Amino acid sequence: MHNKFMKLAVTEARKNIRFMTGGPFGACIVRNGKVIAVARNTVLQNDATCHAEVNAIRAASRKLGGYDLSGCQIYSTTEPCPMCFSAIHWARIKTIIFGTRTSDARKIGFNELNIPAAELASMGKLKLKITGGVLLDECRQLFNDWSARENKRLY
Repeated sequence: MHNKFMKLAVTEARKNIRFMTGGPFGACIVRNGKVIAVARNTVLQNDATCHAEVNAIRAASRKLGGYDLSGCQIYSTTEPCPMCFSAIHWARIKTIIFGTRTSDARKIGFNELNIPAAELASMGKLKLKITGGVLLDECRQLFNDWSARENKRLY
């Protein structure tokens, strides 16, 4: 099941390689096997908080009528940064599934704080299920395709 939902996040992230509204990042929120929201990073539309995970949380909250996303899982093409991790925590999402690591995004020039999600969970004494490396090759390919673009902007 992880691959099915991660593919939705990858497909959404791929739109930014074409449209350049943000970095090559996508997210998908699922509850009870049903897709609640799919979003991509839109930081380049002049809002530094518009990471894919935050956009997905906003969309899911609108759809479900509240901030409490208990029982949901979030799929992200890249490990959530500290800002996104905090938003996931406040939304009460207890399962995080990701592809590449924040360190991978940093290697290609993104301004990532290299603090792994597992370390953030440990520091906060949070009980979360965190799974990395899902569809890793496809998520790495997003970075390769992004890096090949001449008109990309890093932030």
